[in-house]
Amino acid sequence: MAQKTFFYLAFFSAFFTLTSLSRTLPESETATFLDVSASLRQAHAVLSFDPESLKPLESQSQESRPLNSSALSLQLHPRDALFNSQHKDYKSLTRTRLYRDSARVNSLHSKLQVALQGIKKSDLEPMHAEILPQDLSTPVVSGVSQGSGEYFSRIGVGTPAKSFYMVPDTGSDVNWLQCDPCSDCYQQSDPVFNPAGSSSYSQLTCDAPQCQALEVSACRANKCLYQVSYGDGSYTVGDYATETLSFGNSGSINKIALGCGHDNEGLFVGAAGLLGLGGGPLSLTSQFKASSFSYCLVNRDSSASSTLEFNSAPPADSVTAPLLQSGKVSTFYYVGLTGFSVGGQPVSVPPSLFAVDESGNGGIIVDSGTAITRLQTQAYNSLRDAFKRYTRDLPTASSFALFDTCYDLSSRTRVQVPTVAFQFSGGKSLSLPAKNYLIPVDSAGTFCFAFAPTSSSLSIIGNVQQQGTRVSYDLANKRVGFSPNKC
Repeated sequence: MAQKTFFYLAFFSAFFTLTSLSRTLPESETATFLDVSASLRQAHAVLSFDPESLKPLESQSQESRPLNSSALSLQLHPRDALFNSQHKDYKSLTRTRLYRDSARVNSLHSKLQVALQGIKKSDLEPMHAEILPQDLSTPVVSGVSQGSGEYFSRIGVGTPAKSFYMVPDTGSDVNWLQCDPCSDCYQQSDPVFNPAGSSSYSQLTCDAPQCQALEVSACRANKCLYQVSYGDGSYTVGDYATETLSFGNSGSINKIALGCGHDNEGLFVGAAGLLGLGGGPLSLTSQFKASSFSYCLVNRDSSASSTLEFNSAPPADSVTAPLLQSGKVSTFYYVGLTGFSVGGQPVSVPPSLFAVDESGNGGIIVDSGTAITRLQTQAYNSLRDAFKRYTRDLPTASSFALFDTCYDLSSRTRVQVPTVAFQFSGGKSLSLPAKNYLIPVDSAGTFCFAFAPTSSSLSIIGNVQQQGTRVSYDLANKRVGFSPNKC
């Protein structure tokens, strides 16, 4: 009897809380709906999607949004729309995604720790991965893992241009792709780039400014060699050169410094390499002095595509926030976040949790490569507990991987849930669609609250929370904008 009484009290407490809030705030600010059926249909479809059904990307329109004459644009696709997942069920696919995501987060934390520990460039030495002449004719082999890239762009490299899938990454600066001859390369979907076939390929000398800007480099016969390690045992090593990059029908850029990797392990199976979009001097955006760039990430379970754009105007309805930089790490894009609201009510979180201190600890970054938003444990617990207070009427399910708050929605087609919003410096607020914070982890109807705690001082806004939103980085005015439904 006591248990029944407690259940009724909990149920009516949550009901009256939502009801009382709706008297003072519009329903769209307190509650929203999750289309359970639509999410599960996509979860089923992604396992059987045939990448061959996509029309050739070179024939696709490059301008889904009006662009100005100086803008450049690339198509942007979710990973599983381009490469067969090879998973027996959606639960297995989700576990693999989360494994890749954990490796990604670890690599970002490692990069931050190297900077915070005051390790100088001169202290960094190339790891033992010497490229020997006799090794250069060995066959291409698959990588150690599937890497962490969840979205791919198609870009032209060289003259004449050859098209490759590459991973755009706001958490990295150095651009690179696998090159023939390969000492050790993972499997990619396109033929490996052969620099001998490009008239615009030019090896950089050791005294070139781009070579001097590398964190880890070496010199051989006055030719610059690069190495990038990603903190999870993955790395790429090879020649550092300049090359022409082509952006579909929207234009090309000459003399972009990039790594021509002859020894690459553990990364980005399927993609040819990486486009660094970070804030450092060697990133693609820095090299051609882009005033802005933006992307819109479609749902990972969708076969749709969107665009990665450079120098295009942000949507007029963008929710903007300060774009901050740390004096310790130039790569990361920190954002001025002050907290959250759930059900239209602010969550009690000290704003200091999201501030970067003088030593470079703390802060929250926007990252295209991380999937699940990571929050310092104190902030995560406050957000999760607020969400759980409003969802006491939903049947719970066991925890799953890094998710500790899950629900059994197998008997539902549509459920009402409290709104979740980011609160930014300056008073702006970004409300998330329900599908960006309650995601399926299997095809049976288990959904989990898609945030996770971290013991690191660095918090990360991941791409699941960014899905369906055009994220604009106004580099000239140091603002970041979020505009829903602008893919």
